[in-house]
Amino acid sequence: MTAHEIIIRPIVSERSYSAMEENKYTFEVHKNANKHQIKDAVEEIFGVKVVRVNTMSVKPKTKRVRYVAGKTRSWKKAIITVAEGDSIEIFGAQA
Repeated sequence: MTAHEIIIRPIVSERSYSAMEENKYTFEVHKNANKHQIKDAVEEIFGVKVVRVNTMSVKPKTKRVRYVAGKTRSWKKAIITVAEGDSIEIFGAQA
């Protein structure tokens, strides 16, 4: 897998946005990627030093549309802690 196949997208929520102040960034990653692959992919794409990688599998939730019950998709989330002084620019250049 290439680095861009491992890191799918950043997760932007109130909780992940407030964690950015502590140099923690949240990404959706490939389900089969391990912590070493995720660390190498983030360092390659963003050019930062990764200190820690925490991963978790997000389980599907039951949803209902009218009379049909279904489930949302399951996915894997990674919380990346980067070294002090490094940062990842998720939103591009801000004014």
